[in-house]
Amino acid sequence: MSDCFDLLKEDFKIYRRPFISQGYYSLLVHRFGRMTRTIGFKPVYFLLRIVHIIFTKLCEIAFGIYIGAHVRIGRRFIIEHFGCIIIHSEAVIGDDVIVRQGVTIGNKVIDHPLDAPVIGNRVNIGAGAKILGKVVIGDDVDIGANAVVITNVPSNSIAVGVPARIIPKKSEIEV
Repeated sequence: MSDCFDLLKEDFKIYRRPFISQGYYSLLVHRFGRMTRTIGFKPVYFLLRIVHIIFTKLCEIAFGIYIGAHVRIGRRFIIEHFGCIIIHSEAVIGDDVIVRQGVTIGNKVIDHPLDAPVIGNRVNIGAGAKILGKVVIGDDVDIGANAVVITNVPSNSIAVGVPARIIPKKSEIEV
């Protein structure tokens, strides 16, 4: 329980204007939902789950942000701009990830509804990007605006285009 409050304090600090940030409120609702799963007393658990479902739907309607109930989100997750953001319930997102408007992190085919992306640490996801299917995005990756990622992306890479081309980042020694 104290871990949850530490995450909430950290989330509050990293958002530039948390009181007016729709992304912050959506993340707050998600963290609340994750916390409710630790409650063992069934009547309270079910009551809080209903509250979580209602607030999740309100975030979806008011902000255009849907974060699935089972998503595992790391520390310092930032939704930079709100609107049209969908994150699949089975997705895993690492630390220090930034997501912008119009991003979909979800499954690719209807026959495999639980296939969802695993996103590493320090990933920067551009506006309108789609990350689809059971793909693994490595650490320190930049995904360009409107890129459609349907294959694994190794660490220290850039993914751009439709479908996304993978370009290794230049090291500082090469520059």
